[in-house]
Amino acid sequence: MKCALVTGGSRGIGRAVCYKMAQMGYYVLVNYKSNIAEADKTLAQIKQDGGDGELLQFDVADKNEINQLLGNWIETNNDKYIEVLINNAGIKDDVLMVWMQDEQWDNVIKTSLDGFFYVTRLVLNDMLSRKYGRIVNVVSLSGLKGLPGQINYSAAKAGVIGATKALAQEVGRKGITVNAVAPGFIKTDMTEGLDEKELKSIIPVKRFGTPEEVAYAVGFLASAEAAYITGQVLSINGGLYS
Repeated sequence: MKCALVTGGSRGIGRAVCYKMAQMGYYVLVNYKSNIAEADKTLAQIKQDGGDGELLQFDVADKNEINQLLGNWIETNNDKYIEVLINNAGIKDDVLMVWMQDEQWDNVIKTSLDGFFYVTRLVLNDMLSRKYGRIVNVVSLSGLKGLPGQINYSAAKAGVIGATKALAQEVGRKGITVNAVAPGFIKTDMTEGLDEKELKSIIPVKRFGTPEEVAYAVGFLASAEAAYITGQVLSINGGLYS
């Protein structure tokens, strides 16, 4: 059975991507860290819409949990394999660099950058043996432009962008594509504290984006038809550029 693993799939962009993967016919592995109530809602909606999947709990910032829990799932599910990986999990902890604490740096870097590395390395083996796979990394406008107060987040997402381009070159000949989407201001929990009225004045389309709009782009890059697109970063930001 062909599976799509979506990290951070319980809410926001991750939830919308889970729905999109299910619509594309994939058995969806909904990864979440701790919010089982929201993860259950995601899975319930997938099944209500005629899809299928399961929850897969592990913290992408913890390499031991990844190796133990995701590694165990791969080993024990011989009838299933992960054909699509969406590295979506990420956290923000914004503060100016002069006041940033060690743990604020570590936690953000580990979640986005370490999470990408340890999850992708585990999943990659099956893709290489099958000579097919789709990896899509959810990065950010912050990783392209850099934003004040987000030294940690900008560094983490910029790191994933660099890794996306490098990995694409390593595995392209094996039928595996590696791309990224870079959302701008999207209506999710992560942007709830922002002044939407003020910020949308600098966005050419004059509004925040929706998780579904990001998921549509992810779905395109995850499709078989996108086979000649790899190592790319697709901005989804309503025309907002640095």
